[in-house]
Amino acid sequence: MKLSRRMLAAGTGLAWLAAAYAAGGVNTPALISQSPQIESRRGDFEVPTGYLQAKISLNYPGFEALSVDSLGEKHFALVPMKPPPEPWRPIEATRHADWVEYRSSGATGPPGWTIEIKPNTIQLVSRWSPEDPPEPLALDAENRACHVTLLGLINPDGSIRLPAIMHFPNQGSFQVSVRPLKNLSLGYTSTRGERGDVKIIFPAATPEHPLLEYRLKVVAIYPNVRGIGSGPRFDVFRRDWLDIFQISPKWRVLANNASSDSCGFCYYEYGDIAQVTPPLVRGLTALDLVRQTLDRIIGGFNACGMPGYSPLVIHREDRPECSADTFPSLLIAAEDYVQGSHDEGWLATNYVRIESWTDQMLATDRSGDGLIKYILSGDSGSWLAKTKYRPANWWDTIGFGHEDAYANALAYRALRGMEKLARRSGHADDEVRYRAGADRLKAAYFKTFYDPATGVLAGWKSADGRLHDYYFPWVNGIAIHYGLVPKDRANQIMDHLLAKMKAVGYTNFALGLPGNLIPVSQEDYLGHYPGFQIYENGGATACFSYFTLAALYDLDRIQDGDRILFPMLQSFAEGNFQGWELDGKSKDWKMWDGTCKGYEGMLTDNYYALLAVLDRQAALQRGSQNPAVVPSR
Repeated sequence: MKLSRRMLAAGTGLAWLAAAYAAGGVNTPALISQSPQIESRRGDFEVPTGYLQAKISLNYPGFEALSVDSLGEKHFALVPMKPPPEPWRPIEATRHADWVEYRSSGATGPPGWTIEIKPNTIQLVSRWSPEDPPEPLALDAENRACHVTLLGLINPDGSIRLPAIMHFPNQGSFQVSVRPLKNLSLGYTSTRGERGDVKIIFPAATPEHPLLEYRLKVVAIYPNVRGIGSGPRFDVFRRDWLDIFQISPKWRVLANNASSDSCGFCYYEYGDIAQVTPPLVRGLTALDLVRQTLDRIIGGFNACGMPGYSPLVIHREDRPECSADTFPSLLIAAEDYVQGSHDEGWLATNYVRIESWTDQMLATDRSGDGLIKYILSGDSGSWLAKTKYRPANWWDTIGFGHEDAYANALAYRALRGMEKLARRSGHADDEVRYRAGADRLKAAYFKTFYDPATGVLAGWKSADGRLHDYYFPWVNGIAIHYGLVPKDRANQIMDHLLAKMKAVGYTNFALGLPGNLIPVSQEDYLGHYPGFQIYENGGATACFSYFTLAALYDLDRIQDGDRILFPMLQSFAEGNFQGWELDGKSKDWKMWDGTCKGYEGMLTDNYYALLAVLDRQAALQRGSQNPAVVPSR
């Protein structure tokens, strides 16, 4: 398809790009130049380096497949790239040693596109010719192999401004920039499902901008954690650190993955990782991704966990009020952003809205005992198959309701954070109020949720006064990590949990951790009962395993933590928490024998567990000053 003058004149506007690309051209085989000094053939050719492997198409400008290793160790798993929709216009591809140029068949002017591979860089160059106006070049990655994402400042049409990061989970990242323009954007779209895709569209040169030079440089972005060394065990920490960040072009916020839902109750996970992440590229930080996500909420977007959210796959209405963990998550993310960016202007502009989130959270304490509440009772037997709404928190098929131990732990951290933000912004009365709220919550927490029958904290206390305790490792972990458990009881709780884990036979930590160690009863489960070890009913996942690991390292139980963390790191390195099996189930949830039972393909919550590497190093640092603390070898 030839681009119209109207399209060409649009310059950097990208609303037309996806349509222009999808319209295609003429279905004619590519013609390969037969210059005697140049090797030429139909199909594609591969250019491997230590940092990337590119299978360049000779049928159209672009790639058949692409992979990257940010560490330069040839840790490759080729990601297939879909061809443009047929029919496409005839082109002539001229191959040189490690680069190829493309012209329309019969054209004699400059190549519309040139692709050149260097050791750690890809150069994409587009040149304008009135005889042969180039079309956009697209990278159309298949989700089933790797959930590629584009990270940057997003426009209202879903396009991403350059410079930006193109990230391949479990592999690494490219810093993407363009010359000579500074405000150019890349098209960015996604589709959902096992065979969905993420499409990144590079605009072609125009009469106004006759030369565009894109540079895709391989980079490794991760915190410089003193003491982890250069050994292979922590290579996955370096490669996968950015895996938690996926931007949805549909919602224009951080999401479960680029093709999935955005959950407000997950935003604190992004904030925690972003706060310790080095700059992504000049003028862009991971905290910018968090800020623009919060700005969308402030601007009226309803994420999953909020009334009015419109899910991509509609199962039921979401919730009658915000889930109990949504406001705490938003508040923690806001504090992470301000603490990490020192953006006092953003805090001043948005303090009133953040204050309103805090007040709405506190208003759910309908009994005045200091604990936040969820409007649904959480009583056993109240979760019928036709129940209209979801339970109280992230674990939205388990009947958390009324007083939720996890959400209250988050609320406690959120209140301590708001105490700091109020002080920082000069709101002394709010500072006092939030401190008092945090103190009341802490005073009520342990005595409410501790279950003397099991020696651990229950998941929730329902409106009828009953504790619901299924040995949730993450509930106990977050309470210990956030300082809500008396120190003399924390080790006892972890002893009980680890003993129970051993007693029920869970030993394969390469799968992550189960959310609960004994089956949730049907009367406490929402909708169809899946059976034990399936999905949220005891399924194994890396999601929320961070809190168990953090609690162990906080208690200087380094050997106990390492027995869980090290197999998980190996599993991350093997890509075992993203992708699909042949039966259509994905790897983000598994039964204890490793059978896949997930549905997302990639669930970014899994990668929050990498934060435990920092907690481990903090424990080791304490241990260097305390000979009683013994690390694993």
